[in-house]
Amino acid sequence: MKIGIGLPNQVREVRPAVVPAWAGAAEEAGFSSLGSLGRLAYPGVMDTVALAAAAGATHRIGLISTLLLGPVWPPVLLAKEVAGIDAVSGGRLTLGLGLGGRPDDFVVDGLGPRGTGKRLDRDVAIYRSVWRGEVPPGCGNPAVPAGTREVPLLFGGMAQASFDRVARTGRGYIGPSAPPAAVAPAFERARAAWKAAGRDGRPYLVALAYFALGDEELGRANVYDYYRPAGPDGARARADEVSAGAAAVRATVKAFEDLGVDELMLNPTVDDIDQVARLAEAVL
Repeated sequence: MKIGIGLPNQVREVRPAVVPAWAGAAEEAGFSSLGSLGRLAYPGVMDTVALAAAAGATHRIGLISTLLLGPVWPPVLLAKEVAGIDAVSGGRLTLGLGLGGRPDDFVVDGLGPRGTGKRLDRDVAIYRSVWRGEVPPGCGNPAVPAGTREVPLLFGGMAQASFDRVARTGRGYIGPSAPPAAVAPAFERARAAWKAAGRDGRPYLVALAYFALGDEELGRANVYDYYRPAGPDGARARADEVSAGAAAVRATVKAFEDLGVDELMLNPTVDDIDQVARLAEAVL
């Protein structure tokens, strides 16, 4: 199982200048990938910006959005943004897409929080059309340079339509940030949908977990704040799930490895760059 590390782009009041330095430190430490979290209605750094900064600051490490909220974006605009990030990185980006569940993230007129599943399916077709160099309706030119590649797609979500989307058009599935036992059934559903669709091989499975090494209480408080829209009980549950301390992080890694996950993305809860070295010492 590969082990990646998230960028701190959605830690509350993150210092944006830490993002490229964090990316460079993660690459040097030997993590498999850098991840990003995506929300608009939160005082962080936009995931596309964080990924672009990481692309420019690194040369080898993979980049994964875990997850970018596809339906909050106009599809041609997002396709162009993603193609640019991927090209700057030299083809290291994997686009992880989710629907979004918080109404305040839908800030673009005409792109509301309803019908997001069907909209995402339409958007994916548009992304691929743009990446193939086809001229978008109303445009006088292609949106991307010739030779742009089709960026690999992962999907999240817990509805059956999400697993069907993985099997129909994705490379794999990103599970919710939850304990291994809680997310195991979702990975099994992704595998089952893949098999039912007659796909060769198996889906690429990515797990997410929060970690805190050092200031554990601040880390839990930041996770609580991020999930505050879920209500006090939901936010407290997410905060309590943070793997706090090296032993807890190693136990989380072992549990996800036992599930047959391909890659575990460990997401930071504070923006202290020392977290990169501490996590590498604990699990690499």
